[in-house]
Amino acid sequence: MVNQENLSTILAFITPGIIQLLMKNRRITAEAASILLYNSKIYKLLEEEKTKLWHLSYPILYDMLEEELTTGKITFPEEQ
Repeated sequence: MVNQENLSTILAFITPGIIQLLMKNRRITAEAASILLYNSKIYKLLEEEKTKLWHLSYPILYDMLEEELTTGKITFPEEQ
């Protein structure tokens, strides 16, 4: 069961994929990609277990981050 205490373990598996996509698609360094991610609203929400964003795939989270970075808005995917 995921709770606030063990969420950091899950984030350790999610964030590298997002950082890789940022590096590839924006042609930036790992450091620059990390700064973008860790300073984003998406990451702040991802750190809160109650948002349940951790259950989304890193490509979906990346798309949400790109939307935030380009428009300042965040669209949450609808539950299937």
